[in-house]
Amino acid sequence: MKKIALLGSTGSIGTQTLEIVREQKDIQVAALAAGSNVVLLERQIREFSPKLAVLWEEKAALDLRMRVQDLNVTILSGMEGLLSIAVMPEAEILVTAMVGMLGIRPTIAAMEAGKAIALANKETLVTAGHIIMPLAKAKNVPVLPVDSEHSAIFQCLNGERENTVHKIFLTASGGPFRGKKREDLQEIRVEDALQHPNWTMGKKITIDSATMVNKGLEVMEAKWLFDVELDQIQVVVHPQSVIHSMVEYEDGAVMAQLGTPDMRLPIQYALYYPKRRHLSGKRLDFFELANLTFEKPDLDTFPGLKLAFTAMKQGGNLPTAYNAANEKAVALFLQKKISFAQIPELIQACMERCRFVEQPDVEKILETEADVYAYIESRW
Repeated sequence: MKKIALLGSTGSIGTQTLEIVREQKDIQVAALAAGSNVVLLERQIREFSPKLAVLWEEKAALDLRMRVQDLNVTILSGMEGLLSIAVMPEAEILVTAMVGMLGIRPTIAAMEAGKAIALANKETLVTAGHIIMPLAKAKNVPVLPVDSEHSAIFQCLNGERENTVHKIFLTASGGPFRGKKREDLQEIRVEDALQHPNWTMGKKITIDSATMVNKGLEVMEAKWLFDVELDQIQVVVHPQSVIHSMVEYEDGAVMAQLGTPDMRLPIQYALYYPKRRHLSGKRLDFFELANLTFEKPDLDTFPGLKLAFTAMKQGGNLPTAYNAANEKAVALFLQKKISFAQIPELIQACMERCRFVEQPDVEKILETEADVYAYIESRW
C-alpha cells in the first residue's frame, strides 16, 4: 500500500491524482492541502480519509474545521500546515501539485525527511533548482517529474543512464495561437487564450501555454532535472501532442515517448515508478494518425520563450524574477487589466530591473519574488 501526501488537491493535477487513487485502490492518502476551496476539499476528506488536511487561508480552514468536526482529521492552515504535511511519517511520497513558490519550503522539508518527490510544481525547480537537486543527491531521494514533457524525457532515459545525452527535444503544442503573428495577438481575449487545442488544464497553465512561457519554464526545469547544458535543450513545436518529448544520444539515436494527451499517465508513472500499471482511457491508434508535424517556435511572436532562455543563461535570481512577473501578469490578464501582448512585456521589464543575486538562498528567492510583486502592483 503506497502512502502519499498531496499538495494542491483541488487543482487540475491534484484531482487527476485522486482519480488514479480511486481507480488503483492501493494508495492511501495521508494528507491533502489546497488553497481556499473548502467545499471540494471537504468532499475529498470524506472520500479519502486523510489524517491531516490544510487550507492556505486561515478563514477557510476555520470553515473546514467546522464542516468536518464529525471526522477524525486535523485541520491546519498556512505554511505551518504545509510543512506539517511535508514531514509527516505516514507519507512516503509528497506530490507537489500546488501553483506558485509556496511549494519550495515543503519540498525541501520533505526531502530532508527522506521522502520521494512527485514534482508537478514548476516554480520549485525554476527558482530553486540549484538548491533542490543537490539536496536530492545528498539525501538520496528521487525527484520524479509529473509534467508530461519531463516525464517523457525521464522515460526515454530509462536504461540509458550510462550513455551520453546529446540533446533533449522538448515538444510544445504551440497553444491556441500557433501560426499567428505578433500583431494578431493585440486583441486576444481571455476566453480565446483559455481554449487550448489539446490539453485540459487550469487557467494559469493554459495561459502560460498560449504565451509559450510554460515551455520556457519547462526548459529551466529540464536543465536542472536532467543535468544538461542549456544549449542541449531544443524546443520543438508539435501540434498533435502525440510525442511528449524526445532524447537524442551521442550516436544519433533518438528515443521518443508517445501517448494520448492524458495527464494521468505521467502522474501514475511517478506514483508507481519504476512499475507500470494499467490505466483506463483512450489508446493511440496509429492508423487514425494522419500525420505528425514539427515546427520551429516563433520567438518573435512569443518572446516569453526567448526571455526564459535569457533568464536561465544568466541564472541567479533572474529565473525567479521571470516566474514571479509571469504569475502577476497572467493574474492581471485573467482580470482583464492588461492585454495578452503585455504579458511578455511585463516579464521583460521585471527582468531588466532585477537586482541580480548569483547564488540566492530561499530567503533571497522569496525576497526577489516580493520585489517583483511590489513593482508590478505599483504600476498596475
